[in-house]
Amino acid sequence: MPVELAFESLGAGPPVVILHGLFGAGRNWTQLAQALAAHYRVILPDARNHGASPWAESMSYPEMAGDVAALIEREGLQQPVVVGHSMGGKTAMALALAQPQAIGALAVIDIAPQAYADQFSSYVAAMRSLDVAAATSRRELQQALATRLGPNAPVDFLLQNLRRHGERFDWRINLMATSMCMGTLCGFPDALATRRYDGPALFVHGADSDYVPPAAVPRIRALFPRARLLSIPDAGHWVHADQPAALLRALQDWLAGAH
Repeated sequence: MPVELAFESLGAGPPVVILHGLFGAGRNWTQLAQALAAHYRVILPDARNHGASPWAESMSYPEMAGDVAALIEREGLQQPVVVGHSMGGKTAMALALAQPQAIGALAVIDIAPQAYADQFSSYVAAMRSLDVAAATSRRELQQALATRLGPNAPVDFLLQNLRRHGERFDWRINLMATSMCMGTLCGFPDALATRRYDGPALFVHGADSDYVPPAAVPRIRALFPRARLLSIPDAGHWVHADQPAALLRALQDWLAGAH
């Protein structure tokens, strides 16, 4: 059964739905959404087990695509453009392949329809190891997480999932479900391997990222025959954080044509 996703809506006009990545939330895309909201109605959902959305035991891409399809139907969105980054990009691809009639166009940011090595279970384990209920400050938890993960880990990004209730901290993200479903999240559904989405599709990747290697391009083109591939210089996996202006220009130019 789909879960009813929490979301924020900005602007008015043709609908654009932006799906965030693992450990993120819709609010991570607020800056870009505010810029697009001058011409579009931009929907920023929180994925299941993230942000303000309900928790669930499972997190398969068909299920998360179903959550987004239910949101599109509930809000009466007509042929929205669905944009997704990382985990959100896989969710967007799953939706396009399973229910192509539900969307008008697809934009995928720095991810491909393939399986990846698990780089994130160590993050989940470190977050679960913290006694957040006993912590007295966010700084204390920041230092503890940095000690566990090392200096190159995205500690501040992970700690965006921390919230405070009165005198106590807890997590917005469902770490147990994320841990149990990590293998599924790192993969991509085999059942979608024979599907095709024939609508407009944009695949953007960071030039400094290794998430969309040349070997992934034939599969992208097989599943999404109208795919346009675009590289953003001086950007890694978090393209929207590394080069927000360049990504915004790319999306604005493409959205004008897609609509």
